Amino acid sequence: MHIEISIPEQSLTLFDDEGAQLNRYAVSTAANGVGCVKDSGCTPLGSHIVRAKIGDAAPENTVFVGRRPTGEIFRPELAAEFPQRDWILTRILWLSGTEAGKNRLGNVDTMQRYIYIHGSPDSVEMGTPGSHGCIRMRNADLIALFDQVPVGTTVNIHD
Repeated sequence: MHIEISIPEQSLTLFDDEGAQLNRYAVSTAANGVGCVKDSGCTPLGSHIVRAKIGDAAPENTVFVGRRPTGEIFRPELAAEFPQRDWILTRILWLSGTEAGKNRLGNVDTMQRYIYIHGSPDSVEMGTPGSHGCIRMRNADLIALFDQVPVGTTVNIHD
């Protein structure tokens, strides 16, 4: 099983071990484009793995801060109360780069940059860049993906 994320298509595709497409989802990658440097706000390119899965069985729209559930469930009133918050909802697939010097170690380390595949409010547009570096998904799509992929799944992000 592996995941391909296309920056130009703003899509995430899940393939089985034989290379057959299982699912394809619209996503939103970084508004700042692609790049691997720390604090760039860009989505990193290259080969990654799912290093950790966070939020198994959490209710849809669970709010996460620092990879921990806050006890909040996202709703429009909460968004109005915290308009500047970068909403990380429902589940987290924490990515780790596998290419030393490109997306691993030093100032290009994807995991140390806290790059995730995560859920977003329903109002967030998919199919167009808009994140701060992560790969945003619809919550229902993320739950389906989360339930299918094990830790260690390969994730290739390309432009």
